[in-house]
Amino acid sequence: MKGKEIAKKVFLNNFGAKPHERVLVFTDLIGEDEKISEAERARRQKLPEIAELFHQGALELGLDSHLILYESTKAHGKEPPEVLWREAWGDEFVDALRERGLFSRILEKENLDYGELLKIVETFKSRRPDIVVALSNFSTTHTTFRKLLTDTGSRYASMPLFDEEMLYGCLNVDVERLKTTTVKVAHLLSRADAVRIEAPNGTRLYLDTSGREALSDTGDLTRPGSFSNLPAGEAFIAPVEGKGEGVLVVEWAPTRRLAAPVAVEIKGGRAVSVKGDDEYARFLSHVFSTVENADNVAELGVGTNPKAKRADNILEAEKILGSIHIAFGDNSTFGGRTKASFHQDHVVFSPTVEVKVGEEWLPLMKAGTLVI
Repeated sequence: MKGKEIAKKVFLNNFGAKPHERVLVFTDLIGEDEKISEAERARRQKLPEIAELFHQGALELGLDSHLILYESTKAHGKEPPEVLWREAWGDEFVDALRERGLFSRILEKENLDYGELLKIVETFKSRRPDIVVALSNFSTTHTTFRKLLTDTGSRYASMPLFDEEMLYGCLNVDVERLKTTTVKVAHLLSRADAVRIEAPNGTRLYLDTSGREALSDTGDLTRPGSFSNLPAGEAFIAPVEGKGEGVLVVEWAPTRRLAAPVAVEIKGGRAVSVKGDDEYARFLSHVFSTVENADNVAELGVGTNPKAKRADNILEAEKILGSIHIAFGDNSTFGGRTKASFHQDHVVFSPTVEVKVGEEWLPLMKAGTLVI
């Protein structure tokens, strides 16, 4: 099946798209000052072509599709630039935010009265797209831009770090089977007050999840306000801030295997030290010390996609059935209380995971095999 036909299948099967619905497709372009490998450059140069496939596929289905390209923000979790806000909401909405002194504060990820933002949005929500295909290399998942859209009814697919191979692999999965497994995992995580994780690489973590609700990333985007990664396949939860303890051993950066493992010590729900010989250790140390709240333990996710295989691309890696991932930074858009201009996931393979429900510790995963 050709790429455009798979894109059309996504609109029909994942979104349940109806004729004349408004679609926004966007991706980001490599910045002139970005220093990346040739392999990474080749992957990212394909993103505008893939975005065009989705745009043309939408048009052929009778959808009102709009395609936007912009220079990358260079970090996951940063708010997208003004041009995208104006395309999604219209000039009048952005101008209204500017008049109130809110727009620059949103871009800086300051804590704002979200209820006030929603009141402003109500006036303009008829302008916003019904369907969003977010193909930007740098994720818009953990942004106010995304949250405002989904909270007002847009169906939003976030596809950061997308690779052309995903069109023909883990994106082309049985949606109903994936949904069944993912919802079961999310249900158990939602019941849990705490989670214990151990893995062969030395990872040992205790996370408090009391009072937090897990979400299901199933690829089902048929309901107004639904949100998912594509490819989909994870249940995830925001741990309670200030209570995580242990060590996370990182063996994979978002797009490569590390030359040597990096150990992140966690105390009081924050990364307090980073040790390792790979340059990624220096990267994390720098981000944790310079970006406010980047050191927050933001997310525990459990992979549920049986077709996800690649460990060298975090969008697919975090969906691998039998893996878990831990993210640092922003979790304000899925049940946490922390805002940050950073959100990065780290996958751990073959973990054993137990959840505390009441006074009992129940198995969720044993050596990388789901047991629920």
